[in-house]
Amino acid sequence: MRIKCPYCGERDAQEFTYRGDAAPQRPDPEAPEAAAAFYEYVYIRDNPAGPLSELWYHRAGCRAWLVVERDTRTHAILSVADASALPQDSD
Repeated sequence: MRIKCPYCGERDAQEFTYRGDAAPQRPDPEAPEAAAAFYEYVYIRDNPAGPLSELWYHRAGCRAWLVVERDTRTHAILSVADASALPQDSD
C-alpha cells in the first residue's frame, strides 16, 4: 500500500505508523461518567467495511500526522490530509 504524503509525496506504507480511526474524541477526565466514557473510547470501536478516516504518523519522513481516508475492503486510498490543518472540535 502506498500513501501520498502532502509533504513528501507517495511513500510506502512501511514509512508510516497506523493509529486507528480518526473520529473518536478523547473524553473529558473530569466528566461525571469519565470511567465509562474512557472504557468506550479505548475498547469499543466500530469495524466498518468501506471508507474510513484514519490517523497515520509519517515516522520515517516528515513526522506529520495525517488523516487518510481508506476503503477498508480494498485498501484503496481515497484522500490524504494533514491532521493539523483540519478543523478541531472546541468542546
